[in-house]
Amino acid sequence: MRSARDRKLSLVKVCLIVCGLLAWAGAGLAADAGALPAGDWNRSNLERIKVPAGNALTFAVLGDNRSNPAVFEAVLKRLDQEPGLAFAIDVGDLVESGSPESFGDFLSRVRRHLRLPLLTVIGNHDLDQERNSAVYRGIFGPDHYAFQIKDNYFIVINDVEPGGESEWGWLEAELKKSQAYQTRLVFLHIPLFDPREGQKPHALPEAAGARLLELFARYGVTRVFAGHIHGYFDGTWDGVPYTITAGAGAPLYGTDPQHFFYHYLKVTLEGGKIRIQVQRISAEGRP
Repeated sequence: MRSARDRKLSLVKVCLIVCGLLAWAGAGLAADAGALPAGDWNRSNLERIKVPAGNALTFAVLGDNRSNPAVFEAVLKRLDQEPGLAFAIDVGDLVESGSPESFGDFLSRVRRHLRLPLLTVIGNHDLDQERNSAVYRGIFGPDHYAFQIKDNYFIVINDVEPGGESEWGWLEAELKKSQAYQTRLVFLHIPLFDPREGQKPHALPEAAGARLLELFARYGVTRVFAGHIHGYFDGTWDGVPYTITAGAGAPLYGTDPQHFFYHYLKVTLEGGKIRIQVQRISAEGRP
């Protein structure tokens, strides 16, 4: 969640960022026309979601696709062929570094290979040179947002920047709203805690993780989806179920075949229950 300093970016700076993005796209540096939307990517993709008939909702979750275009493109192509998906959500580290050029390359790959609506979460690699979310927000829109589909409530947060109390207040307000729905899902980039044993922690600072966990437990979050630890992990944090999916292209953090492989998730929600299918992708981009 963003700090107070980032919330007070001047109007002039924001205008310069947006104008610069538009000028960059207009100069022909992007792979295709209009490759850099001005702050409305996630909103426009939410509007593209076609709610399926019946009670079930199926979507995909992927994460950490930076650094390996071959695997990322293979994931996109598989998603495009996967029947029944309403949308996909990427839990961050879309690019190696948060520059307009990197985001333009990311969007051009998505547009070439995926017709499905794709929503995004900001990751630490998606921050700009000043280590804030200004460029990301200039393209994708707000770095925290929420939406509902059928009887399911989705909450997306920015946990790669220190959060002010207003962001914590926003999150708790959304968790309160989510109580009216059978399923409550949270998407963020950095896990609350590191499930690996004997490793240097690659997660939120302990106090921030504990504060989030208390909120998620109090409001009965159905599942938390995160990335950041390049592999696949599934479990519970003091009763709150989580899944770490960070296998869409970034270098894997180990060789244990139970955890370290390229993949995405196929998630089905129905009647308050959640079913997660792990879809493996080879290093060469094959199933």
